[in-house]
Amino acid sequence: SEAADLLGLMHYMESMRLVTVLQLVPPTSDENVTVTDTEFNNVPVRLFLPKRAPGGLRRAMVYFHGGGWCLGDAGMKPYDHVSRRISNELNAVVVSVNYRLAPEHRFPIPFEDVFSVTKFFLQSEVLSQYGVDPARVCVAGDSAGGNLAAAVAQQLLEDPEVKTKLKAQILLYPALQALDLNLPSYQDNDNKPLLPGSLMVRFWSEYFTSDPALREAMASNRHVPAESGHLFQFVNWSRWLPAEMRRAHVYGGPSFGGARLAREYPGFLAPRASPLLASDALLRRLPPAYVLTCEHDVLRDDGVMYARRLRAAGVPVTHHHAKDAFHAAMMFILWPTELAVGHRLFNAYVDWLNENL
Repeated sequence: SEAADLLGLMHYMESMRLVTVLQLVPPTSDENVTVTDTEFNNVPVRLFLPKRAPGGLRRAMVYFHGGGWCLGDAGMKPYDHVSRRISNELNAVVVSVNYRLAPEHRFPIPFEDVFSVTKFFLQSEVLSQYGVDPARVCVAGDSAGGNLAAAVAQQLLEDPEVKTKLKAQILLYPALQALDLNLPSYQDNDNKPLLPGSLMVRFWSEYFTSDPALREAMASNRHVPAESGHLFQFVNWSRWLPAEMRRAHVYGGPSFGGARLAREYPGFLAPRASPLLASDALLRRLPPAYVLTCEHDVLRDDGVMYARRLRAAGVPVTHHHAKDAFHAAMMFILWPTELAVGHRLFNAYVDWLNENL
C-alpha cells in the first residue's frame, strides 16, 4: 500500500481496501436468520432478523464495523458471521451499518451516518415494526467501530428528540482518543500484528485530512496546541492506567505543537471523534458498558482508561482484559484464520450480552 501510494498509483487506503473486497459475502439467509441489505435513513445497513418465534419482544443491537474509519464493510465474512450468530443465539435483531468511509468521507461523516441510523432505529414505530423491546437495545462496535459506538452513546444523551434509552454500549478494543498517541500501549506494541502504531496514526490522520502535516505531527505526538492542554486530564495515563500497565514507563506530560492544525482540523479535539474527552458529567449518564481490551494492542490503554473513567463516574462496567490477545482477536473464529483465543473472547462477549441485554 505504501509503495502504490508513493508511486501515485493508488491511494494508500484504496489498496488496503482490496483486503475488504476479498472478504465480502452476499446477504444470504439461512434456516435461522433472514439477512438483507437495505437502508435506514438513506444509510446502507445489513439487517439480520431471527426466524424463530420471539416469545415476546426481541432485543436488538446496532453494530459498527472496524477498519480505522477507512476500511471494512458489514458484508465482510467475519462481520457477517458474528452478526448472524448474535442474531440467532440471542434471538436479536442486528443492524450492521455500512457508514461512509474516509478518506472520501472524513469526520464527521462516518459518525453522522452511524448516529443517523441509530436515531432512526430507536424511533418507537421502527422498533415496533421489528418487534424490538425499546428497553433492550444496545450499540456495539470494534476498533474504529468501538469509537463510533462510544460517540453515539454520548451524543444520544444530548439529543432531545431521542426518547429511547440504550440498555448498553459494547466497545471491543476501541480507539477512543487522538490526543496522546504515545501511550504505554503504543510504545509496548508499536510493531505488533495487525495494527502497528504507524498504521493507527495513519488511520487517525486520514479520518480528518489528507494534509501530511497532521500525520507527521501525530507521529511525533506534537499535534495538540498548548491552549488545549486542559484536555490531557482526561487521558493522563499516570492517573487512569493501573500500575501493571504503566510498568516502567514514566509520565512526562504532553508535548505541545502549534495552533494551526487544531484550528484547521478541530475534529481530533472533539468528543465525537475522541469520546475519552467527554466530561465526567456526561459520562455518568451513560448506559452500562462492556469493554474488551487486548494486552498486545496499541489501543489497549484507550479502552482501559475509558473503563476506569466510566467506573469512576458511577457507570456499571464489565472490563474484560485479554492478556494473551492482540488487536481484532475476536474476529479470528473462522477457517482459515481460526484461533482458540478468538472463540474464547467471542463466547465471553455473547454470554455477557445474554445476561445483560
